[in-house]
Amino acid sequence: MANKAIMLGNEAIARGAYEAGVKVSAAYPGTPSTEISENIVKYKEIYAEWSPNEKVAMEVAIGASISGVRAMASMKHVGVNVAADPLYTIAYSGVNGGLVLVAADDPGMYSSQNEQDTRLIGRAAQVPVLEPSDSQEAKDFMKFAFELSEKYDTPIILRTTTRLSHSQGLVELCDRKEVEDKPYERNIQKYVMMPAMAQKRHIVVEKRNNALIEDSCSFPINKVEYNDLSVGFITSGIPYQYVKEAMPNASVLKLGMVNPLPKKLIEEFASKVDKLYIFEELEPVIEEQVKSWGIKAIGKEIFTVQGEYSANMLRKAVLNMDLNLDAAAEVPARPPILCPGCPHRSVYSVLNKLKIHAAGDIGCYTLGALAPLSVVDTTVCMGSSISTLHGMEKAKGKDYIKNWVAVIGDSTFMHTGVNSLMNMVYNKGTGTVIILDNSITGMTGHQDHAGTGKTLMGEPTNAISNYAFCKTIGIEHVYEVNAFDIKELEAVIKRETARDEISVIITKAPCVLLKGNVFPKKCKADPEKCKKCGMCLKVGCPALTKQADGTILIDETMCNGCGLCRQICKFDAIEEVDA
Repeated sequence: MANKAIMLGNEAIARGAYEAGVKVSAAYPGTPSTEISENIVKYKEIYAEWSPNEKVAMEVAIGASISGVRAMASMKHVGVNVAADPLYTIAYSGVNGGLVLVAADDPGMYSSQNEQDTRLIGRAAQVPVLEPSDSQEAKDFMKFAFELSEKYDTPIILRTTTRLSHSQGLVELCDRKEVEDKPYERNIQKYVMMPAMAQKRHIVVEKRNNALIEDSCSFPINKVEYNDLSVGFITSGIPYQYVKEAMPNASVLKLGMVNPLPKKLIEEFASKVDKLYIFEELEPVIEEQVKSWGIKAIGKEIFTVQGEYSANMLRKAVLNMDLNLDAAAEVPARPPILCPGCPHRSVYSVLNKLKIHAAGDIGCYTLGALAPLSVVDTTVCMGSSISTLHGMEKAKGKDYIKNWVAVIGDSTFMHTGVNSLMNMVYNKGTGTVIILDNSITGMTGHQDHAGTGKTLMGEPTNAISNYAFCKTIGIEHVYEVNAFDIKELEAVIKRETARDEISVIITKAPCVLLKGNVFPKKCKADPEKCKKCGMCLKVGCPALTKQADGTILIDETMCNGCGLCRQICKFDAIEEVDA
């Protein structure tokens, strides 16, 4: 087969895994990595799963590798933090079947709480890092990564960024390579990382790194393009595309392997150009190493460590072209907002009315921090809401958190919230936890999880009950409430936040965008009855707007008929009509 297709970077990574003969893939959804697994599942030769979190996904892939097959785990950059424990140790153990971790960084923080650089984790963990610059390379580098993994007995990180993950390019499709399973041989010196074994394996890791530094100078993924020798660029990934666009005549050393660096190749390139720039997004990972070798180069003196790069940014920094790059700031901002009919809005409207603060978590419901709901006060990482509330209670006492709750989604609760809640029970905490159960992983595009009753491969499975789990770990006060029943919500929240015990409220209503979730009614405002009080606007539903005369208009094309505005209106000025 020798045909071509236009593919997203993530789609091309999935194709590379298929062509490389991968048999096991595990992941937790997180933008910008989610589509990798959603495309992998199309290849029936690969077992693919959504794991509860990234640590579990990494460990599943490690187990598959040790058993002798090619395996992979996929996650976004902050997910690598969760997976760091097994990642750092498997770097010592090494692999049997090839093992690749795909880590998707998010320069610009389009959907993330920080802008960390996975190349630094690769250095710290002593794991080789490859970085493709387009969809074709995403596929090719994936295949090459498995070859390197098995040749050098190491896990490999394939680092992508949002721009690569979500941009399209032409990809040549090849046949799948059926890789024979490697036999498993019991070897506790290699796979049991007790101190005595780990000390010996550390020596192996250092030898491996030295070999990679030497050998990578001739790897085909590291390419030198000599043109005008008066100026040269060392770059990698998507920034390479910007260099070629802005300065097509410059000489370029394009690094496909960004850890460890091919020292001799870099030294040779640097010696041939008059002026050397190092153009890399985020941290000066390449720059600091190159300068430490005594090579004179220009990097973060003129290039920012923040956000995404662009061809125009390069033109302005190097060529001093006035491109008015701040013009984008003049465009009116469009703040993110909860969808019309979102069940989180009704919960937050009650919390706002009761003047209750929320320790927040990672998900759509993080938007509860924004006006006009303005309920969420803290958001740190997945599963942190419950632990944050617990820490507040231990610091300030039970009375301090009587006007606080922790809010967490059903997928995030399965991810790491369960650990935090167990800690609360074990350490005799108090406080109210609200699990916002919308029956799906909403923020990343409706992926199933351990509570939905369906696997990534579409197979029915046991659905873990949040209610049963909470009761099982010893919480007496656990209540399920319809998320749109604001009277019941208010009564339950008032009662439970007043307790000196742990309580859990599970608000249940499916995501409004979930396939098959159809509201039979819509809401319509009656201008004759409207008192122009604006109470219905306080919930921040984008379907509601105030007219010039102060009356309310409900956009029927946006309204999903959840009825929240109708419940809030005290003058019966909003009625239900057939959709």
